[in-house]
Amino acid sequence: MSRKVVRKIVKIDEDLCNGCGNCVLPCAEGAIQIIDGVAKVIDERLCDGAGFCIGVCPTGALSIEEREAEPFDEEAVEEHIRAGGPTAPEDAAAISCFNCGADDKDRALLPIRKQGASIWVCVKCLPALIHG
Repeated sequence: MSRKVVRKIVKIDEDLCNGCGNCVLPCAEGAIQIIDGVAKVIDERLCDGAGFCIGVCPTGALSIEEREAEPFDEEAVEEHIRAGGPTAPEDAAAISCFNCGADDKDRALLPIRKQGASIWVCVKCLPALIHG
């Protein structure tokens, strides 16, 4: 087992989590799953601490904390994804561009903050958002 390091990692407040599963798909590493009705980081080695999951949580149950954790492990992520990776509940919200509605099958999406809200924007709509 690896020696723990201090790093940023997702923290889930299970008391606030409603189990919607919206946080599962934004996590490209597959670190989050819904278990017994709440979101859980299934293996801290899979969480890169980027926080793409945070903006889609309707209850504010997710945050980033800096704490002692297993080091992020890209090989473990690749193995996890090859083995089936993340799966969201059927009723989880689809991720789509706030402007045009494109989803990640149409084009690349990026999480951004706009007027205090976390939203997703596609690469086609992003330049207009930046430049007005």
